[in-house]
Amino acid sequence: MKRKLLLLILFLPILFRVCSAQKQQTFTNPLLPSGADPYSFYKNGYYYYTNTLQDSLVLWKTKTLADLKTAEHKTIWVPPAGTAYSKEIWAPEFHFIKGKWYAYFAADDGNNNHHRTYVLENASADPFKGKWVFKGKVAAPSDKWSIDSDVFFQNGQQFMVWAGWEGDVNGQQNIYIAKMKNPLTISGKRVKISSPQYSWEENGDLHDPNNPPHVNVNEGPQYLKHGHKIFIIYSASGCWTDFYALGMLTASAKSNLLNPASWKKSPKPVFKQSPENGVYAPGHNSFFKSPDGTEDWILYHANSEPNQGCGRDRSPRAQKFTWTKTGMPYFGLPVKTGVPIPIPSEKKIKKHR
Repeated sequence: MKRKLLLLILFLPILFRVCSAQKQQTFTNPLLPSGADPYSFYKNGYYYYTNTLQDSLVLWKTKTLADLKTAEHKTIWVPPAGTAYSKEIWAPEFHFIKGKWYAYFAADDGNNNHHRTYVLENASADPFKGKWVFKGKVAAPSDKWSIDSDVFFQNGQQFMVWAGWEGDVNGQQNIYIAKMKNPLTISGKRVKISSPQYSWEENGDLHDPNNPPHVNVNEGPQYLKHGHKIFIIYSASGCWTDFYALGMLTASAKSNLLNPASWKKSPKPVFKQSPENGVYAPGHNSFFKSPDGTEDWILYHANSEPNQGCGRDRSPRAQKFTWTKTGMPYFGLPVKTGVPIPIPSEKKIKKHR
């Protein structure tokens, strides 16, 4: 009996590791119970994840986004009260640029008309360490309403894309692009590269006396590159509708990205609701590679029931996507919650953004 007990004690840790490894071969959506506008940045073997929390910036750190529910996380910034950027903190993104970390986010003073893009800077190589310093507003000379900023480099030049208004009154959101002089400063005028023009981009009736009766929406632009093509995947229609979906702009990597004529809009959404799978209003996405760099994944939020709108019911989800023979992304249908999905590939570790 003692011998059997000793063998059991010795075998249990091995059995636990085997079972743990088997459990980690798949994951299910959602990645977290709640979290809109999900974004991640990969650096030195870790994914740094964030999403909209409205009142602060929180960062998660994990080897794989499939384990996000148990990942280490930390509140890295809480805005001071009574400022132009104290409230409605939306769509944060964290980027590591030229040896420093930057956090871009939209915020206002409680009045949506005052939303602008702001940036924090951290000189530490580890975003969980060092000091996050508020560096102020990132604005084009026009200084108009702006949300959902994403930054990227092309041919050595940094660009920013975002959603904005043409004027100072709500009614329609467009996608704009501009060059950046440095991670803190836009240089030159903004250029509009997309406006809602198809019926699937124009679902936006509001039943709120404090807002316009209807708003057409293009927002949440995200940079994606494959071969010699550049894509801006954006969200269309109001997030408060079940018709929130992803659209796509395409340009040649050799083209002038500040020329609206360089961008071609796909006439149909590339990712939309799937009532048969119980997924509604999928949108405000970002992209990441598997740990070994061999797979492409889309990270997005969605609702699990119709008519849940833009609140806390939105949860982050992830699924792998592929490429067509012509070099276009194919996202398929949003996967049903609770369905096992193979974890992102970790076989051949490669360095990637």
